[in-house]
Amino acid sequence: MLVGDEPFDWLSPEQPDLVSSLSPVALSPAAATAGPASGGVAMPGTIAELLEWRTGSAAPEASWGVPLVPATGPMDADIMILIDCPERDSADSLLGGAAGRLFDRMLAAIGRSRDDVHLASLCAARPAVGRLPREMESQLAEIARHHVALAAPRRLLVMGDAASRAILSANVMQTRGRLHALNHKKDSQSEVVASFHPRMLLERPVLKAEAWKDLQMLMGGLK
Repeated sequence: MLVGDEPFDWLSPEQPDLVSSLSPVALSPAAATAGPASGGVAMPGTIAELLEWRTGSAAPEASWGVPLVPATGPMDADIMILIDCPERDSADSLLGGAAGRLFDRMLAAIGRSRDDVHLASLCAARPAVGRLPREMESQLAEIARHHVALAAPRRLLVMGDAASRAILSANVMQTRGRLHALNHKKDSQSEVVASFHPRMLLERPVLKAEAWKDLQMLMGGLK
């Protein structure tokens, strides 16, 4: 968005991220087990309970007065995909509209569909300004990490800068090109691949070749 309700310094430099420290990435105890999220909200301890909680009255976005969009796909899928929020042209579903049609083609290219991947978003509703509220970023990131820990997929695909920052603490351009180890409790681990959001690929088609490399990495070694 070019304008918004809150001022934002677009020219300020980003804080440097130590990308070398991202592999492996260890979840905090609050993210790996049931406990309070940022703001003192207790998170459920099972994936089924969490999915119900994310679209209920206790969800951080419940006060926005808009329908909350649930995660989709099997809870025990070997691949989980994390995005930022629903699309402007289809706010009642995850990855709808033009971006969703491209996403479906991307899944088909690797022999997958929405029926066999677990698709979730950092934000269960589309924010009015089109990006995650800055005051909620840390809370939504903590919830997302807890979601990933409960789902414990073999591979996690984070699409877009917001999802990459939530899981890997750096933007996509800093995190793509290699697998990141994300450790959970009970010695389980997910491997994380970062790539561009389909929304970005529609705006910059030249990046599709790089996104294809990311998808190949995502599927590498999976049966």
